[in-house]
Amino acid sequence: MTHETIRVSHDARGVATVTLARPEKHNAMNAAMIAELTEAARTLAEDSNVRVVILTGEGPSFCAGGDLGWMRAQIEQDRVGKMQEAGALARMLGLWNALPKPVIGQVHGAAYGGGIGLIAVCDIVIAEENTRFALTETRLGLIPATIGPFVVRRMGEAFARQVFFTARPFDPAFLIRAGLVARACSADGISEAVEEEVAAALNCAPGAVSAAKTLCRDLAGTDPMKAADLTANALADRWETAETQEGITAFFNKETPSWRQKI
Repeated sequence: MTHETIRVSHDARGVATVTLARPEKHNAMNAAMIAELTEAARTLAEDSNVRVVILTGEGPSFCAGGDLGWMRAQIEQDRVGKMQEAGALARMLGLWNALPKPVIGQVHGAAYGGGIGLIAVCDIVIAEENTRFALTETRLGLIPATIGPFVVRRMGEAFARQVFFTARPFDPAFLIRAGLVARACSADGISEAVEEEVAAALNCAPGAVSAAKTLCRDLAGTDPMKAADLTANALADRWETAETQEGITAFFNKETPSWRQKI
């Protein structure tokens, strides 16, 4: 299949690399990318020749979250349309989360909003030491609802409470403490670090690796996808508030919403 927003490559060892390929948009996710990532997850899950998957981004950023054009389209949607879009994102994340192969995230530059959701569905994340992270939804009057079950399950409520509603940026050291990032390294060393994780996975029996990953998910408790209706409704509720309408309008008009302090 020809993709417009991602690239998928394979090597002889059974390593597939999925690259977010909208560098001019800092790999921000739109409907097309969500659909292509959904299709890629299904294809990789069914391909018995694939043993390890690397998820990375082209250009200066890993993923800047939601595409501005996609966000504008949400404003015009009715409640059902907003929930359908949230559902599409949740299904994509759910498929990646359940992918029966190790998923190694190679992260650099910036990962915001939905980009952190993508990190949360990776099994092992290697980040460049200068990568910046943030959940900025509340600055627009929104909440990180759709990605929330995946992120909170991985980092825990205590760490989530420190970043879910302040919109303050944080670094790899914070996510290492939270357990969402395994290692941070220099830009020159990240490829080698990722290769070490790939080699370790390839040294294990593929069937056992898949079963062990399933076991981890089963032991962790409730599947994040079971919260999809709750999060879609919560997000739709926020879209319909005057506060969010003001925040989104101010963002696109480069104005300051009434609740934000002027410095």
